[in-house]
Amino acid sequence: MRKPSAQDFVRVHPAPEFRDNFPIIEIKDEREEYIVTAGLVPELAGEFVTKTLFLATNRQGTPFFWPVRLPAPDGHDLDWWRSSREAAQLAMKSWVRLRPNMNLGAYDIFMAESAIPDPEWPTLDFWELIKIAFRDHLIDRIDHPVIKRLRGLA
Repeated sequence: MRKPSAQDFVRVHPAPEFRDNFPIIEIKDEREEYIVTAGLVPELAGEFVTKTLFLATNRQGTPFFWPVRLPAPDGHDLDWWRSSREAAQLAMKSWVRLRPNMNLGAYDIFMAESAIPDPEWPTLDFWELIKIAFRDHLIDRIDHPVIKRLRGLA
């Protein structure tokens, strides 16, 4: 799971079944993200943010999950998040590139100027890809090491 590189043109799989919203715990100092299973969401409220995971690919044909932050439950929404969501939508039909614009506080979005062929997508379905990508980054029990760390138990 990663954001697109500032130098990469990317596409997002256009089919709705190749994206979904997930509760994600971000461990910022390690730059790691973990999916929280639905059963633990009530107990871990306040520890996670919600992101849409889009199946994406770069021009080299490397698939990846692009995490795009959704507005907070109170409606708070940053321009960074909003411009990422806009770019992901555009990338369903065109090759796009994002570059951080610190002055704007959002991403500049560039569309490819020439016709680039559509990508080849993996043959596995979304949930099979999620299981592969997050096999070591799934919080499915309350005694998970990440939860212990957040609670000062480890």
